[in-house]
Amino acid sequence: MQNLPATPRVLWLSLCAALLGGCTTVGPDFQTPKAPAAAQYTRQGLPAQTASAPGPLGGVQRFQTADRIAPDWWRAYGSSQLDGLVDAALHNSPSLAAAEATLRQAQQTYEAQAGSTLYPTVNAKLGASRNQANAASTGQSGDRTTTYNLYNAGIAVGYDFDLFGGNRRALEALAAQAHYQQFQLEGARLTLAANVVTAAFTQAQLGAQIEATEAILKAQQNQLEIARKRFALGAAARTDVLTLETQVEQTRASVPPLRNKLEQTDHLLAVLIGKEPGAADLPRFTLSAFALPQTLPVVVPSALVQQRPDIRASQALLHAATAQYGVAISNLYPQINLSASLGTQALTMGALFGPGSAVWSLAGSLAQPLFNAGLKAGANAAEASLQAAGANYQQTVLQALRNVADALRALENDAQTLQAQAAADASAQESLKLVDQQYLLGAASYLQLLTAQQQAQQTRIGLISAQAQRLADSAALYQAMGGGVMNDAAVQGSPPAAQPAQASAQ
Repeated sequence: MQNLPATPRVLWLSLCAALLGGCTTVGPDFQTPKAPAAAQYTRQGLPAQTASAPGPLGGVQRFQTADRIAPDWWRAYGSSQLDGLVDAALHNSPSLAAAEATLRQAQQTYEAQAGSTLYPTVNAKLGASRNQANAASTGQSGDRTTTYNLYNAGIAVGYDFDLFGGNRRALEALAAQAHYQQFQLEGARLTLAANVVTAAFTQAQLGAQIEATEAILKAQQNQLEIARKRFALGAAARTDVLTLETQVEQTRASVPPLRNKLEQTDHLLAVLIGKEPGAADLPRFTLSAFALPQTLPVVVPSALVQQRPDIRASQALLHAATAQYGVAISNLYPQINLSASLGTQALTMGALFGPGSAVWSLAGSLAQPLFNAGLKAGANAAEASLQAAGANYQQTVLQALRNVADALRALENDAQTLQAQAAADASAQESLKLVDQQYLLGAASYLQLLTAQQQAQQTRIGLISAQAQRLADSAALYQAMGGGVMNDAAVQGSPPAAQPAQASAQ
């Protein structure tokens, strides 16, 4: 720069001073929304413990305040087969692979924009041309022509001076979009794990219900055979036989739908772990293979907003909308572009880098919108988008609080239902025992024994449903709590949100 003439040197120094001077970033800076003020999820608060019932899945469940949920929360059910299925799903699911690729796309989009926004562009050029000129083109008389070669080499530098922070706001929005995709991925992982766990419970429930229904069908068939023999001896009416035949066929008709649901559940589990339905080697679960979590962690509402991936994703969209509003506002202000080039130019290759061949240029431009009604409308549209993002965030938080409240109340009601079903099952089994003893003593008929067996099996089906529902609603609470989503420090590869300049104006 020492060889520059005085006037270009002054211009260069002025532009450098402008670049190094203070900048402002227009538009509102993003502020993290306030956490919910509620101290509890339900009006009546949490009970000290749930009701209990006899059996392996009838134990007391207690709620314990926790800061975070364990990321591998499904291991609380104590089933290594279930753990293996969830791990397989998290490693092999195509839906997670798609979410991961979308996250990488967002991260690389941020990196690409950051490279052209934060740094000037530098391009090198080397060229040669064959030229012909006549005397008239240079203002001389005559028709003499001159043919010559022109060689040039140089470096060009360009920079869009982000005086009012529009580019930085755009970069901030891209960073927020990358964070949104990160939490979308976490939400997909949570949903996938919960679906595998719930499907395993459903498989166990359906298997037990089919077994109990087939036992009822067997008892009814025995009753029908007795009725037919009595009818043949004239000791029973034809209507008795027809009634029993109707019951048998109705029970028989209820088995195929249960088997169909069981097979569909198996197909679902196969797809969830990334396998073809016909190629997956799935375990056969039973309800007795699962342990009921005795202590259920509950994060307070103010911490839930940092735990649930859907809330964090909605917050990231709010951040992006805030930054985009800043971009729209910056379009109303002047835009400055700087460019400079330094190179050499000569008529021969040998003289290209010799003394006297240097050429340079320095340019700057400023554009100030004077009248463009569309720019103001664009800013108004961005502001409306920001307001919509804020309302969507509030709705997401309310829905999350409702999910937790529903899960908490369901667990208490499940425990009471299971308690009643267990008592009914115990009474049915005791009644069956008494009828069996009476039958052995000749005080009860075989038909009475079969009826007692049928009633006991029907009661057992209700107990099975109550046990499975309690397991499923425990998983629903883990899911509603966010299932151990990673915190900001654990976000791998996601770019930090662009920080606005110290000064800001709206």
